[in-house]
Amino acid sequence: MLRALAVDDERPSLEELLYLLNADPRIGSVEGAGDATEALRRITRALESGPHGPEAIDVVFLDIQMPGLDGLEMARLLTGFAMPPLVVFVTAHEDFAVRAFDLKAVDYVLKPVRKERLAEAVRRVAELRGAAPRIPVHEPDPDHLPVELGGVTRFVAVDDITHVDAQGDYARLHTEHGSHLVRIPLSTLEDRWRSRGFVRIHRRHLVALGHIGELRLDAGTVSVLVGGEELQVSRRHARELRDLLMRRV
Repeated sequence: MLRALAVDDERPSLEELLYLLNADPRIGSVEGAGDATEALRRITRALESGPHGPEAIDVVFLDIQMPGLDGLEMARLLTGFAMPPLVVFVTAHEDFAVRAFDLKAVDYVLKPVRKERLAEAVRRVAELRGAAPRIPVHEPDPDHLPVELGGVTRFVAVDDITHVDAQGDYARLHTEHGSHLVRIPLSTLEDRWRSRGFVRIHRRHLVALGHIGELRLDAGTVSVLVGGEELQVSRRHARELRDLLMRRV
């Protein structure tokens, strides 16, 4: 059973998070803290107690924007401990995801928190702590990719994706109507979508061949126009890209 600490300076958000965590059968106990300072005092007691002691904490569910010490700063402090608890960020802001995973966060849950999404975060923590067996999951829909936006899950059609940018452990999907951040490495999407006409043109870019509007050559550099954006093609990928485009023609 997991022992958890939830940290949020907004009382309604903290109470909702505590309620949802208490309802999860994998959570054995959960406490709340209203700011990072209070949370650090509690974590210090946990570390002094040891991993199997009565004060131990397995995971911290941590808000980011808080007065004083914010969640990212607190997580950075925790990385300096020998055996810190795992961290799951729970925030209303998408913009900090890359920085959060640079700090080795287990998951990044957007507010308003949905029960199903929080359960997935708990599942990841439980697997890392060895507190629960793996639960079989359905194979993903090959034609759509789920993305979260403001607490709502939407399904983006793969055929609508013009290109993808790498952002650490995340990838940003671009469509004609906007972009979405997903927690999938670019290399995974490259393997998954190679048969669908996606090709790597740079260590940071994966593009759909069918959405390339122009191939540009300028003073030895190669770029493509895709989705209204000009993307640089690295030298190692330039020849392969030209050959693929010529074969399509």
